[in-house]
Amino acid sequence: MSSLRLTALDALHRALGATMTDFAGWDMPLRYGSEREEHLAVRTKAGLFDLSHMGEITVTGPQAGEMLDHALVGFVSALGELRARYTMICAEDGGILDDLIVYRLREDAFLVVANASNAQLVLDELIARAKGFDAVVTDDRDTYALIAVQGPEATAILAETTDADLPGLKYYAILPATVAGQDVLLARTGYTGEDGFEIFCAPAAAESVWQALTAAGEGRGLVPCGLSCRDTLRLEAGMPLYGHELSTDLTPFDAGLGRVVRFDKTTNEGAFVGRKALEQAAAAAESLRAQGGAPQVLVGLVSEGKRVPRAEYTVVSTEGAPIGRITSGAPSPTLGKPIAMAYVDAAHATPGSTVAVDVRGKHEPVQVVALPFYKRAR
Repeated sequence: MSSLRLTALDALHRALGATMTDFAGWDMPLRYGSEREEHLAVRTKAGLFDLSHMGEITVTGPQAGEMLDHALVGFVSALGELRARYTMICAEDGGILDDLIVYRLREDAFLVVANASNAQLVLDELIARAKGFDAVVTDDRDTYALIAVQGPEATAILAETTDADLPGLKYYAILPATVAGQDVLLARTGYTGEDGFEIFCAPAAAESVWQALTAAGEGRGLVPCGLSCRDTLRLEAGMPLYGHELSTDLTPFDAGLGRVVRFDKTTNEGAFVGRKALEQAAAAAESLRAQGGAPQVLVGLVSEGKRVPRAEYTVVSTEGAPIGRITSGAPSPTLGKPIAMAYVDAAHATPGSTVAVDVRGKHEPVQVVALPFYKRAR
């Protein structure tokens, strides 16, 4: 018997003919039909996703903000109510344990959303790091189902199911709302590069929310979407994936995301877990920049050929010397070409440069491009 966890929408996915897959211990829809068609639907119309595998953790109490300032690299206590922030949790040595979105629900309440594969680790770390603070860390993974509607038609579709002020809901903001008659938390966030919304609801309400969105999407091109197209969408948008572009071997500065580290925190006298190591990483990165370089840089690669650069393939110079590695790669439905993200030596990171990828012993030429590969029109 399978020990995989099932989302509240499991029966619905199977009724829709989804191909299911094990993802971080959850049985999740990989695709419903053509992943290319699902991808293009999100880019041109709208897609509907079950993201209930994500890990929700609530932090409450008079010192909830201060505790998160201590636990995470971001300045969380400075976050306005009903706003969200992308941040990270790091180890003492500065290595990235996970990247997170934190929503401030009230003055004394925050919702932390972790990647499914790291949810237990993040929960355990937050509980440990809460010691000494007047704050309570609660595992709310069973409290919420999470549904996302993403794409150019997302606002029009969602508007059919809610009276929430969608035009007034800013990017990276959240509000309590009613969708399909169900009480939810409605966030304007996503992982596709498109405008859209993420809906946190009770598991018992998930099916009615999904069905209402499906009905509202009829005639607007809405399709159910699986994890496969979610990955190609985020890749085109240059969004990092933990375990690929981010890991415990990298600091935020190594990943080109040093901007999320806030050394200017005013709480806890500016102290937070990993600060010393991250100060050293920041100084080393600045020193290298002053000398006109960096150890390695995350770049985009575009191939004119048909072979797809995959994760862990070696990137080589035109002379054949190893200069980096692929972190993520896939055919791009939007560009019509294979694309990849890779860490490469700074000397070879200039957009427009030509390098190559070792694909099973053959060096396939690729062009270095700036990330993201795709950016939606505003």
